[in-house]
Amino acid sequence: MDHLTYGDVTAAAGRVAGRVRPLAVAPAEDDGTWFALEFLQHTGTFKARGAINFIRAHQEAGTLPDAGVTIASGGNAGLACAWAARDQGVRATVFLPETAPAVKVARLRGYGADVRLTGAEYAEALDACRAYAAGSGALASHAYDHPLIAAGAGTLMEELRERLPDLDTVVVSVGGGGLFAGVAASAHEHGVRVVAVEPQECRALNAALAAGEVVDVTVVSVAADALGARRVTPLALWAAQRYDVCSVLVPDGEIVGARRHLWDEHRIAVEHAAAAALAGLRVYGPAAGERAAVVLCGANTDPGDLARPA
Repeated sequence: MDHLTYGDVTAAAGRVAGRVRPLAVAPAEDDGTWFALEFLQHTGTFKARGAINFIRAHQEAGTLPDAGVTIASGGNAGLACAWAARDQGVRATVFLPETAPAVKVARLRGYGADVRLTGAEYAEALDACRAYAAGSGALASHAYDHPLIAAGAGTLMEELRERLPDLDTVVVSVGGGGLFAGVAASAHEHGVRVVAVEPQECRALNAALAAGEVVDVTVVSVAADALGARRVTPLALWAAQRYDVCSVLVPDGEIVGARRHLWDEHRIAVEHAAAAALAGLRVYGPAAGERAAVVLCGANTDPGDLARPA
């Protein structure tokens, strides 16, 4: 499957209905910008949507093995997988790089997952996960590169459009591109432009657009724990090439500043990955009268540094 359809997103919406927290929105500034408060979601990120869609779709199809599910994740996708598995009474084995934040590892174990720390970055954890799936028979999920995961993430846009029916633009952070691909499929149906924001040194989507194909990139950013994918999913590249999408790159300093602004001005504590979207909005620069919403996608962070003076 090289792209998502709007039907994939609406099917996912049916599966996640009543199982995820409804999206909350709030006015951001006096310029008509809104915040989509998805960091309030179960497990602290949008990834709960894709995880529950993935498991329930396989349950419906009778393709969920007794060995349960397994996933490699920088943290947030693993949390979502473990939560969804517990919610549905399914075993979960989660592989993370040894550099994963301790707060995420502790929460994973709290959800009852079998946590295995392997390698220095996501790609190495992914290799270990694949080997485990092949040997155990567990169903392999993915942090972002799966149509059911991306379609589940896209349900966020469906709810956002319900809350803000005259929305012009949605701004999302991009790592591997699962959220972006799902949001773009829904946004295109509703005539909403998507601004895809990446750190300058974690630019998997931007680099793929420049090359015309998925390519490997270096991963160096303060937001790398959530946005540090070596390559973007083909689902995201397909959407970016065909829909009304603006690719934006932001330096780490702007991401840090945006995160600080969210705390100082709004008392919102989010991950650097979530703050990247706000930093990207500033680079994009909405036109006068353009109604934009910034997706604040994750809250799994240590807020201790925010409590200290900048």
